[in-house]
Amino acid sequence: MTRFNWTCESTDGAARAGMLHTAHGPVATPTFMPVGTVGTVKAMTMDAVRSTGAGIVLGNTYHLMLRPGAERIRALGGLHKFMDWSGPILTDSGGFQVMSLGALRRLDQDGVTFRSHIDGSEHRLTPESSTDIQHALDATITMCFDECPALPAPPEAIAASMRLSMRWAARSRQAYVQREGYGQFGIVQGGTEPELRAESVKALTDIGFEGYAIGGLAVGEGQELMFATLDTTTPIMPQDKPRYLMGVGTPNDLLGSVQRGVDMFDCVMPTRAGRTARAYTERGTLNLRNARHATDARPISPHCNCLACSRHSRAYLHHLFRANEILGPMLLTWHNIAYYQRLMREIRQAIVEKRLDALAATLRAEWAAEDWTEDEMPQPTIPPVP
Repeated sequence: MTRFNWTCESTDGAARAGMLHTAHGPVATPTFMPVGTVGTVKAMTMDAVRSTGAGIVLGNTYHLMLRPGAERIRALGGLHKFMDWSGPILTDSGGFQVMSLGALRRLDQDGVTFRSHIDGSEHRLTPESSTDIQHALDATITMCFDECPALPAPPEAIAASMRLSMRWAARSRQAYVQREGYGQFGIVQGGTEPELRAESVKALTDIGFEGYAIGGLAVGEGQELMFATLDTTTPIMPQDKPRYLMGVGTPNDLLGSVQRGVDMFDCVMPTRAGRTARAYTERGTLNLRNARHATDARPISPHCNCLACSRHSRAYLHHLFRANEILGPMLLTWHNIAYYQRLMREIRQAIVEKRLDALAATLRAEWAAEDWTEDEMPQPTIPPVP
């Protein structure tokens, strides 16, 4: 059985290229995890997700406990079998939903009581129950239960929230069942306050986890302040453990965070954008609903071999969205996840070759550039039908 650990293969400045070893297979880092909140990456089959090169996906404790229920998933063989994903799965603890539920939840020192957003039924999550649910799901990576305030917030509120999360982290660790090849991550909190982040890092490392996440960012503080917070946080985090920035973000967010020493990411942006006709590309974001695409025979990107780009035109995708056909969101979500995975592979290779700063400058210039001209748009090679 594989021991859960992370090994560093190369560095370039603060950026790290490594390998995460788990019971469900290895994952090259930096990595982006497609979000499969309720046991599915929206609008994609798992074969489609695999085709993009994704190595790990994310599920959500809060949503899966409400339906179909953790015990039902356990009885059916666990989340891997249930959703047809044999690779590693990381499960969010439900802590973010604690913040986002607002009036539907009551927070106390022991945990959270909330009403289901589905049917109004009352439920309770504690560090122990969240950990137990993730165990029932057979999550490869379990997240400790935490609470994070939306930013901006008064420093005293951020401090109280962080210290509550640290107490919950200790209880989550005590409830966690150690298994070969599985791991649990602690979550660093503290808003954008360096002293509070440092206090949180120390508390978590004193407890001891297999990896460490950075939570409480991308919740309203803006990219500049997020990067400034990473600048003071990642250097004091354990060097021999994976670092996961939760809920981030745009391609430029990912690039800047990798440059600051982050290894793992998740975000709903590429899938949500795909459902709303937005395509991420090397030349920025395209809105396929725009009329200018109605007669455009070119693919979304000349550098992409996803099904949307290799077999369809912008004009066809524009038509699908204008006609409200479900195939449009499916194809564009596939494209966006493929782009994110290709971007992470490109960044990883640049770290190995010690040229990340040069790549970053090129990427940022390209993202700010105009769309491709006709002579820059050769058709990509069409892959064989599986």
